[in-house]
Amino acid sequence: MIFAKPTAGAKATGKPRSEIPHVAKWFAGIVCGVAVVAALGLGGLIVFGTASPPAELTSVSDPMRHIDFSDLPPLQQFKARDGQALSYRHYPGTGPDVVVLIHGSSGESSGMHAVAKALSAIGDTVYAPDLRGHGHDGNPGDIGYIGQLDDDLVDFVGVIRPLHPRADVILVGHSSGGAYVLRIAEGPNAHWFKRFVVLSPAMPHGGETMRPYAGGWVTPFVGRIIAIRLLNKLGIRWFNGLPIIAFAVDPHASVPLDATYSYRMQETFTAPRDAIARLSSIKQPLAVLVGSEDELLYADRFAPLINRERSDVPVTLVPGVDHMGMVTDSRALAAIATAIR
Repeated sequence: MIFAKPTAGAKATGKPRSEIPHVAKWFAGIVCGVAVVAALGLGGLIVFGTASPPAELTSVSDPMRHIDFSDLPPLQQFKARDGQALSYRHYPGTGPDVVVLIHGSSGESSGMHAVAKALSAIGDTVYAPDLRGHGHDGNPGDIGYIGQLDDDLVDFVGVIRPLHPRADVILVGHSSGGAYVLRIAEGPNAHWFKRFVVLSPAMPHGGETMRPYAGGWVTPFVGRIIAIRLLNKLGIRWFNGLPIIAFAVDPHASVPLDATYSYRMQETFTAPRDAIARLSSIKQPLAVLVGSEDELLYADRFAPLINRERSDVPVTLVPGVDHMGMVTDSRALAAIATAIR
């Protein structure tokens, strides 16, 4: 009996050479099918993974209706590094400090008017910028790339710093603006500022201090968030400009409010997910103030959480004050002035 000599390929695989292409095609087909199913699944989440916007949260919108804006400074503008004109308001002062105020989510500079007036009255020079994508500047609720707000802030400080060469520059933020101040304090741009003060900081959703859906202020598009986050891990950023969160804004507000944020805006205008663990990286003084009656956040959880990492960071509960009261109530304004001093 005569046996054919096995080929090298047959020895390596245990299968005749003629079967190898069929196995490869079968495997490639499986891979292709899985990829198609995954792509369709992600596409479905991006298209259909949204939600209806929340109804107006009056506890947020009503306090703004009772602020006297008759003395609101006019908007001025500076140019960011990409040539975009961005707006800010200036409140003159005679003292040694310069305070930069960062507004909260969906808002703009006029939302910090009461705080700015209170600080200007005690001598501080105050600047309140409209962050890109807010107010009248840029695309509402969107920025060009993750981290662009950080670049804008550096550009803004570069404009005002020569005007006050001997001043200490203090960064103060409310709500999402407070969380953003933590982002700056823990990041590479912290050296631009002498001190940090955060007011009712809206930490990343799902954290220990955030009430479910921020007390009705936000509605996240969960499916779309999951899909875009997975795509970003794969290096695909085509969908980062899509809205992924909606706010319970006043539809009849007299100022432009962002009804939604894009993925890249939300990823930038917040604190890092490990912000509490990174508190030890902050070198400058930091103070935290929260209204005891905050309806968006769990006010009583801030001190134990923060002091577990940094016992030297003062956490002040302002009695009888809710979330927006931290930028409108006279009790909160006095506490902010004390914290800055």
